[in-house]
Amino acid sequence: MEGFSLVAIFLVTVLGMELFAYVMHRWVMHGPGWFLHASHHRERHGLFEWNDLYAAIFAVPSITLFWLGERGGWGPQASAVGAGIAAYGAIYFGFHDWIVHRRLPHRIVPRSAYFRRIVQAHRLHHVVESRKGAVSFGFLWAPPVEQLNAQLSRSKGARLRQPSRQD
Repeated sequence: MEGFSLVAIFLVTVLGMELFAYVMHRWVMHGPGWFLHASHHRERHGLFEWNDLYAAIFAVPSITLFWLGERGGWGPQASAVGAGIAAYGAIYFGFHDWIVHRRLPHRIVPRSAYFRRIVQAHRLHHVVESRKGAVSFGFLWAPPVEQLNAQLSRSKGARLRQPSRQD
């Protein structure tokens, strides 16, 4: 039963990270953390951008929980949570940085309705280059594209741009 419960903790953590990512993206990155995240809404020059520091910041709890679970006496449940956070980070990197933003070369074409919707929603998020007025803050789930387009057309205070090839 312990193996099953550890897998359950891991999966719940991965899913819970989507809610955490939404909250952080909506109210921190597009709020007081905009000074780092703004680089992600502009054309990137070079391999890195200031927004990449968020990956390092979000890795700290994962590393800490792994360490506390293995060496600090917190037990395998803490390691399972740390692994879930790390897995979400790997999924995020794969979809967001690699596939959507093409930070690594690939020939992947989104074919499923789900995959196309996630990619389109993220591109609509990047149509806004200002702190205010953006849509779609999650990453593994996104509202229908029609709903996001309607939100964008009603948005006040959003500075819109044409998507670049990089987005």
